Amino acid sequence: MFSTLPDTPQDFMQWTWTDIEPYFQDLAARPLTASNVTAWLADWSRLNELIDETYARLYVATTQDTTDEAAEQRYHAFLEHIYPHAQTADQELKQRLLASGLKPNGFAIPLRNMRTEADLFRQENLPLLTQERKVTSELNRILGTQTVEWQGEERTLLQMEKVYTDPGRDVRERAWRMVSQRQLSDRDAVNELWGRYMDLRRQIAHNAGFDNYRDYRWRQLLRFDYTPDDCRTFHQAIEDVVVPAAARIYERRRAQLGVDTLPPWDLDVDPTGQPALHPYDTVAELEQKGSAIFRHVDPQLGDYYDTMRREGLLDLENRKGKGPGAYSTGFEVTKRPFIFMNAVGHNTEVRTLLHESGHAFHAFEAFKLPLYHQRFTPMEFNEVASMAMELLAAPYLQASDGGFYAPDDYRRARIQHLEKIVRFWPYMAVVDAFQHWVYENHEAASNPENCDARWADLWDRFMIGIDYGGLEPDKRNGWHRKRHIHRTPFYYIEYGLAQLGAVLVWRNALHDQPQAVADYRRALALGGTVTLPVLYETAGVRFAFDAATLGEAIDLIENTLDALYE
Repeated sequence: MFSTLPDTPQDFMQWTWTDIEPYFQDLAARPLTASNVTAWLADWSRLNELIDETYARLYVATTQDTTDEAAEQRYHAFLEHIYPHAQTADQELKQRLLASGLKPNGFAIPLRNMRTEADLFRQENLPLLTQERKVTSELNRILGTQTVEWQGEERTLLQMEKVYTDPGRDVRERAWRMVSQRQLSDRDAVNELWGRYMDLRRQIAHNAGFDNYRDYRWRQLLRFDYTPDDCRTFHQAIEDVVVPAAARIYERRRAQLGVDTLPPWDLDVDPTGQPALHPYDTVAELEQKGSAIFRHVDPQLGDYYDTMRREGLLDLENRKGKGPGAYSTGFEVTKRPFIFMNAVGHNTEVRTLLHESGHAFHAFEAFKLPLYHQRFTPMEFNEVASMAMELLAAPYLQASDGGFYAPDDYRRARIQHLEKIVRFWPYMAVVDAFQHWVYENHEAASNPENCDARWADLWDRFMIGIDYGGLEPDKRNGWHRKRHIHRTPFYYIEYGLAQLGAVLVWRNALHDQPQAVADYRRALALGGTVTLPVLYETAGVRFAFDAATLGEAIDLIENTLDALYE
């Protein structure tokens, strides 16, 4: 009967659960043996692909226009009337495969993941998970409609970030304070959603038999290769090795600017007084130059990127009502990735395009694996795919290679990127340590005032060199501005671990760029068929948390920065 499934996700989107359910029933009733398990898995994969791409496309539509009530209704209808039923039916198939004792080739890691998912699954959690997604939609709507009036024009908060590079210090301060006040004005609304998140997550964890949501989420994220204690080791390594390096960067910036202290509106302006980097004028130019860069990195990667351009799989420009941030998602049926961005002409958006394209290249490579469940790579390596691409593409960013920068601007862009990496690790530690505290202290953290205090304490521990004197409410509200904390809890340590892996990939590339790129692509193509340490090893690097390895990365970055500053 699987020959009657729709060929396209657009057709499948019109189906109801009544249309879909017989296909799950067929899989559940079909005899399962060593001789037919491959065909059974292929049919299951096809059904999962259709459901997955439907979910992805409906979600994408809600982020492309957060004011589109019809799109939100379609997404919510899917979450309410199809997705929970599909999850329940899918779970039964996982349990059936596990009970069979069959071990298909290339399926050891998916089977391990299925065992964990089977252990976690609770029917009573399905409506709670749907409610959680609805809270996230409400949060997206609040954040997506945040604008300010600036120089007679309504601007999104992302568009305002460009003002932070203005040479006029009073202009930057006024813009920063205006944006912060706009964010503070939604404080009560975001806090109300926070309370709903916390109640839902506590109940979800308890339903699954866990004392706290952190332990539940750890298993849900399929973290088999490291523990919360490893995260604490990483936090300490960052405090010991990176915080002093970041403080040196901040002190050099303070001295270059000739100011007594370094408030937050002084972090993005060029410290030498040069105008902000303006790498492109139009989104079309951003797209085109991206193509030239990727073809230098690897011709096949360039082909992947150009496929996305031809097929309309890049939504890069910022506009009112568009959801915040940037992401890459995959369309499982069509075997294509999709990139969402908010480009306004800021220099950091070049890196954002490189980053999200790294995710897209990962999808292209993993889509070659035959089965749906083989394609799910740990997030800790997904981010190596993206962050390493930022560094692998760096040699080709100059205009002479078809890229964005004249020589002096290229030097400035490289300094900004490398300093950003160093500055990121302490911030990542704040975010991750905050989340551990939240879900280890659920009752206290359900009170937003306590979250404010904890965030401020962690900020003072890790973010040495930035002056928030007189800005205590703004500093304490910082956890509101980090969307991961609200929407995807515990999805942030991945960036820190992967950034270390990416720097080590870059170190390999400095010695042999073609080999480093080949190792990188070989690791991407493994998808989720091997363990996390093996993925790193295939990419030519180590999966590590320790101060010594982190110190190697900091030494490389600081030595490179010294050469760029000469």
